[in-house]
Amino acid sequence: MVNLTQKERMLLQDQKSHEEICIQKYTNYAQEAQDPELKQLFADYAEQERQHLNTINQMLNGEVPNLQQGRQSRQQQLQQQKQFVQFRDQPVPMQGATANEKDAALCNDLLMTEKYVSGTYDTAIFEFTNTAMRQALNHIQKEEQQHGEGIFNYMQSRGMYNPQ
Repeated sequence: MVNLTQKERMLLQDQKSHEEICIQKYTNYAQEAQDPELKQLFADYAEQERQHLNTINQMLNGEVPNLQQGRQSRQQQLQQQKQFVQFRDQPVPMQGATANEKDAALCNDLLMTEKYVSGTYDTAIFEFTNTAMRQALNHIQKEEQQHGEGIFNYMQSRGMYNPQ
């Protein structure tokens, strides 16, 4: 059992609300997306965000989370990202400008969300005194970055994002 400092508790409360928002967004956007692949990507990320929320709740209870539990989901996520990388060089037929624009707007919002959430984890990581808890936060941050990469790859493969 770990006794959290007031600052650690405050940072975890912030991360908890961020995870709840991510779950809500991914769940809602999975229903709104037009592309079936995007629907599945969002649904998968919503589930991973639920795992993050569970980890944060464990930490708020003073428990050091077991990082081994999340390894299987991470392997699934890496496999998913490889699939999106394969799409980069393949033209994707448009489903109509309206559907594509809506999916692009959903992706842009979630990419912006992931950038923000990843940054907040960075701050929290440096404020924790317990090494195992830092590692748990770092693990979550890496998965948030992987979510961003998956969304970026999806967008780039469909001409929705063109980094210059």
